[in-house]
Amino acid sequence: MLEIRDLTKVYPGPVAALKGVSLSIGQGMFGLLGPNGAGKTTLMRIVARLLEPTAGTVLFNGEDIVADPRRIRRQLGYLPQDFGFYPHLSGEAMLRYLLVLKGVQAPQGLKRLAAELLDRVNLAYAAKRKVKGYSGGMKQRLGIAQALAGNPGLIIVDEPTAGLDPEERIRFYRLLAELAEDRTVLLSTHIVEDISVLCPRVAIMSDGRFVADTTPGEARDRLDGTIYQGAVAKEDLHEIERRYRITQAILIEGRNQVRVHLSPEEAGQGAVPEGFEPVSPTLEDAYLLLAQANGASGNGEGA
Repeated sequence: MLEIRDLTKVYPGPVAALKGVSLSIGQGMFGLLGPNGAGKTTLMRIVARLLEPTAGTVLFNGEDIVADPRRIRRQLGYLPQDFGFYPHLSGEAMLRYLLVLKGVQAPQGLKRLAAELLDRVNLAYAAKRKVKGYSGGMKQRLGIAQALAGNPGLIIVDEPTAGLDPEERIRFYRLLAELAEDRTVLLSTHIVEDISVLCPRVAIMSDGRFVADTTPGEARDRLDGTIYQGAVAKEDLHEIERRYRITQAILIEGRNQVRVHLSPEEAGQGAVPEGFEPVSPTLEDAYLLLAQANGASGNGEGA
């Protein structure tokens, strides 16, 4: 169990990146969703003990990791958003180097452990290949391999699918789902699809605060009967944006398809735009409405 209690982080300025956030996370996959600048990366770095909080407590399995960072380091695997590799090294050599830096104990030798980890993330076939020849998805799996060293009870992954093509993203989804079967995996992202596919529970973050702690299904159900979609001519789009709460505006077959949120009362009073029809809500609708309602404008801190 990971417990975050009244966590605050204030940078010089002052800039409040975290504003007294609290959350309890059990075993399995847990999603942290929010726009860039919401404070997600600051939170991840504090939990990983790479950053000191201004105030608050973080407990893992009842142990205070703010007071004693050594306790979490023995139980933590971390894949940051920007993970650097030496491109001239092979995947195997790079992983062995990372294991040495982490101080991982390997009774049967680092070479054997590296081979086992590469096999676990389906990279054994590319062990001798230089990292510069790896695709984005292969590099992310190499990053997960180092995070798995020591069989940690908590794995943190920060924006893991950004920049991956659809095939690589699906492969990475399967790997993360497998890892979450017997440990806590904390997934931080601004990509709604990642949460929809992987996470039975999600906390939505905006401007340094949690604005929702829910499940994707509950978030969608709360909007049932309130989302309408219709085609909008380019010259009419500004007026729709001015009058309605828009959750999405995308081009489909060259036409603007717009989704708006209307309360039952508003819909009953005839406020539905002409030509719009009720549609099933999505997690993205819920996320964007919550972000809008809580002023998600970023705080200058990063993701």
